[in-house]
Amino acid sequence: MTAIDLNADLGEGFGRWRLTDDEQLLSVVTSANVACGFHAGDAATMRRVCEQAVARGVTIGAQVSYRDLAGFGRRAMDVPPAELTAEVAYQIGALEVFARAAGARVAYVKPHGALYNRVVHDEEQAAAVVDGVLLARGGTGRAARALPVLGLPGSRLLALGAEAGLPAVPEAFADRAYTPLGTLVPRGRDGAVVSDPDAVVERSVGLARSGTVVAQDGAVVEVRARSLCLHGDTPGAVELARRVRRRLEESGVRVEAFA
Repeated sequence: MTAIDLNADLGEGFGRWRLTDDEQLLSVVTSANVACGFHAGDAATMRRVCEQAVARGVTIGAQVSYRDLAGFGRRAMDVPPAELTAEVAYQIGALEVFARAAGARVAYVKPHGALYNRVVHDEEQAAAVVDGVLLARGGTGRAARALPVLGLPGSRLLALGAEAGLPAVPEAFADRAYTPLGTLVPRGRDGAVVSDPDAVVERSVGLARSGTVVAQDGAVVEVRARSLCLHGDTPGAVELARRVRRRLEESGVRVEAFA
């Protein structure tokens, strides 16, 4: 039976402001990408989401970002590699405190926004993220190699992560438009986000069962993924996530965490 993980970006609030319905999404997804304070999130939010995730049996992942609260981590930035390595490790370490307090551990790492897109092609920035993951787990020992990285299939991040001994987990997006090359259409372009709920549901099934998706130009693109991202900041996100999971299970797809 085909298996797929459902992940969502959670904890994307700050202080009294909340962007996502974390509690409801945690009843649907199998992995939680928790914001670590650089694009969103704060200490109290990280603690709350970790506690809720553990209570629901959801795997906790660190969603690391450029330091960009004002731009929600979606603005292009040039960060020196050594600085980025330290900041990635810092974010993972911060979340690890709250994951352990809740009775779990950070089980994987996923970049967010501009950093996610940058490490698809940028060798230097991808290497800095991998080094940050290794640093967070004490270097190149066994514990470091056990921390998977989640990213776009074919990305430099996954390639360099695998070379360093990190399990590389390919990810797909049912609600994002793809280019013919299998990369995501930049958010600033028309049609970058798929807004039709029915289309998102059917694309989810296609990605899980056949590993393909229709690109923006109509071409069928191969996207072999072990995890499927459901964005929590779109209108009707919770109900859409429920529909996706229900349709996947009806189609014979086993929904389970990869880590």
